[in-house]
Amino acid sequence: MKISLDWLSQYVDIDTEPARLADMLTMSGFEVEAVFDPWAHLAGVVCGKIIEIREHPDSDRLKCCKVDTGDAVLSIVCGAPNVASDMNAACAGSGSVLPSGEEVTAGTIRGQRSEGMLCSASELGIGTDASIILSLDNDVRPGTPLAEALGLSDTVFEIGLTPNRPDCLSFMGIAREVAALTGRTLRRPGSELAQSAPDIRDKTSVEIQNPDMCPRYSARLLSGVTVGRSPQWLEQRLLSVGLKPINSIVDITNYVMMETGQPLHAFDFDRLAQNRIVVRTRISEAEKTFVTLDGKERAIEDDMLMICDGKAPVAVAGVMGGENSEITQTTTNVLIESAHFDPVSIRKTAKRLGLSTDASHRFERGVDPEGTVYAMDRAAALMAEIAGGEIHAGVIDEYPRPAAIEPIRLSAEKTNRHLGTSLDPSEIGRLLRAIGFEVSPGESNTPGESDTMDVLAPSFRMDVTRPEDLMEEVARLSGYDNIAVTYPAIPARTLPPLRSHTLKEQLRDRMAGLGFNEAIHYSFTGKNARILEFPEGDPRHAELPILNPLSETQSVMRTTLIGSLLEACQKNLFRQVKDLKLFELGKAFYSRGTEALPEEQGLLAAVWTGARRPVSWHEKRSSSDFYDIKGILESLFSDLRVGPVTWRATPADRCAFTRPGQSATIHAADVALGVVGEIKESIRKQYDIGQKVFAFEIVTDRLFELVPESFSFTPVPRFPATSRDMTLIIDETVPAGDILQKIREMNVDIIEDILVFDVYSGSPIEAGKKSVSTRIIYRSHDKTLEEEPVSALHQEITEKLIAEFGADLPG
Repeated sequence: MKISLDWLSQYVDIDTEPARLADMLTMSGFEVEAVFDPWAHLAGVVCGKIIEIREHPDSDRLKCCKVDTGDAVLSIVCGAPNVASDMNAACAGSGSVLPSGEEVTAGTIRGQRSEGMLCSASELGIGTDASIILSLDNDVRPGTPLAEALGLSDTVFEIGLTPNRPDCLSFMGIAREVAALTGRTLRRPGSELAQSAPDIRDKTSVEIQNPDMCPRYSARLLSGVTVGRSPQWLEQRLLSVGLKPINSIVDITNYVMMETGQPLHAFDFDRLAQNRIVVRTRISEAEKTFVTLDGKERAIEDDMLMICDGKAPVAVAGVMGGENSEITQTTTNVLIESAHFDPVSIRKTAKRLGLSTDASHRFERGVDPEGTVYAMDRAAALMAEIAGGEIHAGVIDEYPRPAAIEPIRLSAEKTNRHLGTSLDPSEIGRLLRAIGFEVSPGESNTPGESDTMDVLAPSFRMDVTRPEDLMEEVARLSGYDNIAVTYPAIPARTLPPLRSHTLKEQLRDRMAGLGFNEAIHYSFTGKNARILEFPEGDPRHAELPILNPLSETQSVMRTTLIGSLLEACQKNLFRQVKDLKLFELGKAFYSRGTEALPEEQGLLAAVWTGARRPVSWHEKRSSSDFYDIKGILESLFSDLRVGPVTWRATPADRCAFTRPGQSATIHAADVALGVVGEIKESIRKQYDIGQKVFAFEIVTDRLFELVPESFSFTPVPRFPATSRDMTLIIDETVPAGDILQKIREMNVDIIEDILVFDVYSGSPIEAGKKSVSTRIIYRSHDKTLEEEPVSALHQEITEKLIAEFGADLPG
């Protein structure tokens, strides 16, 4: 919300410095996000006196001018029809930047030197007339800055309003707050009318068919108006807050909206069929396409509230008017609409139409239902003054269900206890009256409540419904800085962090130590179930749609973290970051239907693409592979003391986003933890990723259940270890991990560790076979192992494995 202090001073006297006033507003709940001069762009524009004019030798339309700018005489080529000798005009010298962003530069126009530009009001952003250059008074001295010559001196506050304060989406709303903060008096502009035309009820009527969606609709009629340009003061008021002047009638409706917060709409009365208004939702098939004032066709739905004439819709209620009833230069009779609409209805309509306007922004948050007639009368008075014409007697004010406001009982003692203040009841009453509340002594027979008061909230404060709301008003008006700092009288004890939080931090630290960067994404994403090729029946198909998504790419709650990480890969690769290691720790959500909350599951996912290690002079670049990402998981499981872990090749028909043959499911203690593997090429193409990506995703909720709460330590071994190697030739389809698992199942107490150190296939190994070499480390905790028993045990293990897997020994 932009607030011009010059405009604001029309409603309240301001003698406070802008910086101090900005601080006062911020501390009372109205954050001033920026303070700027709306006419700062005129800094390089001065008054220039045209001292000589001659015809351009190569153009019938252009003229060559000599312009005195006070400290120099510039040669300027100009084509404006009103350029004249001895005329004072707005002159922008070389280097000046216009509001459009165009920089004025010296150059040659058809062979004639031009060292600047004589500007129109439109080019300077201070008016709408682009047909002629801006003429200044003859008594203005050449070289005078244009802002000084025109008296354009102002400061604008850009205020970030919270959604619960729609009453301050207006100058009078902010003026009311400034008056309360500075002890000044609020001035409300008068709306006295000279009603000389026949009664409005003889000319038109209003029918509300949906009072729940339109509780109040007021209308006034003017005849014989002349539509034209607005006076300069009105155009400059609108331009100072970022609104574009259109014509006198429309500009007045916008001016009054900014002044009072009540959106208005002006209809060309002669273009209304049967000269009447019907507020309804029921529309025919032919009416479901409606052209709004911006010239775009809108698809109207059955439950959207429309303003109609006797035959068809003429406006989308509370959002935007229609082309079929807009004010034009030929309009002579104007019907002013001032209504109160249901905020929910307007928000739904604006959202579905993708159409946000200044009017809908206010109606969505709630406007004052008691302010419709005042704002309408204010606009009618200005129209009669500026555009001429006569105001018809009377007003149509359909208000079938007037809103009732109940008083709120407020206790001064409770207010002070909640706020930590010591304000007396009279001071609390004064603060509330300053912003429009009615305060009267409370009638209570309850002991200890003699300090109570009954407070009636003004109709424009729909956010105040309970005593706590009034306490908030007292706190901000009395000054948050004036509340003494106190500390809670409770022991400074803290609870230990949840175990799951500790484990999550441990995972983050470990992943960072392994060279991964953490990514954080929104919990809502695009529909990834189809792109990531989850098999039928996979729970990750249960995507929960979001009712009001920001975009198609954020339309459902995520059921996996992989999709977001692949999107992050794509963005980095597009920016030439080829080596990437990312992880994310977050939740996935599985739909249980629209009536129930989704099932939540904690996940850890990571992606690795590009080089195995950073490029260095002492080794050649090598690309990451499946075993690198698998090693990351092995390191994590080892750090958490989770094991033994088994890795099972994922059947091709169960591979979702991973490539068959390069994919494994992860199990520990018969619990499925997740999947690891290479991303399928078909999926990489969906994300425009041209290099291999390896990824894993595990369920942290299951993982944490396997992490022991305490660790046991063993002493440093006193006796030496010995090792034996074993090479078996087995079928190529048998995983090497099955050999390790079988050895573990033998439960030999002196086996300390087992590892695979070589896998080979090819000549001279028979086709369909592979050679797997393992090393078994033996150690006893109470004696030194002798050679013969170890060799005998190793031979026994070898024979069992040969029998189990149908293996052969090499050679």
